Amino acid sequence: MQEEYSIEVDNIKKSFRVYHDKGFTLKEASLFKNRRSYEIRNVIDGLSFKVKKGEAVALVGHNGCGKSTTLKMLTRIFYPDSGNITMRGRVSSLLELGAGFHADMTGRENIFINAAIFGLTHKEIEARLDDIIAFSELEEFIDNPVRTYSSGMYMRLAFAVAINVDADILLIDEILVVGDAAFQVKCFNRLREILGKGTTIVLVSHSTRQIEQLCDRCIWIHDGKVRADGKPSDINPLYLDFIAKRGEDKKKEPEKEEPKVFEVTRYGSGEAQISGVKLFRSGEPAIRFDAEDPCTIKVDYTVKEEVKDTVFGIKIYRNDGVLCYGTTTRAEHLDRITLTKDGSVEFIMPRLSLISGEYSVDLSIETGEEYPVDYWKGAAKFNVTSNIEDEGTSRIAHEWKQN
Repeated sequence: MQEEYSIEVDNIKKSFRVYHDKGFTLKEASLFKNRRSYEIRNVIDGLSFKVKKGEAVALVGHNGCGKSTTLKMLTRIFYPDSGNITMRGRVSSLLELGAGFHADMTGRENIFINAAIFGLTHKEIEARLDDIIAFSELEEFIDNPVRTYSSGMYMRLAFAVAINVDADILLIDEILVVGDAAFQVKCFNRLREILGKGTTIVLVSHSTRQIEQLCDRCIWIHDGKVRADGKPSDINPLYLDFIAKRGEDKKKEPEKEEPKVFEVTRYGSGEAQISGVKLFRSGEPAIRFDAEDPCTIKVDYTVKEEVKDTVFGIKIYRNDGVLCYGTTTRAEHLDRITLTKDGSVEFIMPRLSLISGEYSVDLSIETGEEYPVDYWKGAAKFNVTSNIEDEGTSRIAHEWKQN
């Protein structure tokens, strides 16, 4: 049924005039007619996708591929030259920092203006005003002109308004990279909360971590078309590997044809590399575990060049692609590691706490840059067996007590 989808994008196209050196005054336009020469640049070329109600979808792709243009067409800032876009429900958007704010008005006044743009009545805004101000954490600055705000304060206020308009569809363009770490966590928690209420989210981000934490799907846009569409854990490695190879290929001739999408299991800049992975149960090598067994994953690595501020990461996936757990050494405050020679690290779980099933392990060496030093998808596989009938992804320590 069509009502199953909040967003339907059907074969849309969008082009822009790009002037080489446009004259802006009447005198310049008269005397320097050559400045009016331009070329037509096709940004979106036959893009189609659908987003289900309550689904969180990320749009990824290199700069200039058409991600932000697509979001602006979903918001009706732009309109497609051809094709159709169907949006079902109230739309709220965070496309540019402070878009819709008036610099000389106070934060409080801008809340009323911004929320009115999203379709709220004055009465509805007043009912939400305290929640918006509290979420933004700008109580002592709310009656100051927003031109006195920092970029982080702008973002807090813009985000607080956008998530409090009870939208059916929320569009976000790179806005979550602004602000301190604590506020980013607060934003993510609120986004998960509104996802649970059935809101549809379309997010543009270059952060693969943000995408995997929040989104159900990832759509890779390349030259204005969908190049790949699937789970973030499948699409992100393809995209990052392409970006790395694209950088290498810039010195060569440009591609004549659209390269095929294929599975990537290993990519990275290569200064250091994971050379081996072993799983142990109570000191003995193992690939089968009971849900209550201890498990140690030993990761060997080799170093070609010194790598500073290294972070080791691990993700455990169920065989259907569900992320069961992921963490890094940074989470344990061990992010100041400098790799100068070959060595190993161990990830120790006193109790595995997974339900029966097949699992795989992704491992990474990172430095905080978008592109990792080494990422190995499916570096190891193991099985978990249990006599207990559990559901979900993991066993939570518990007990039953009858009164």
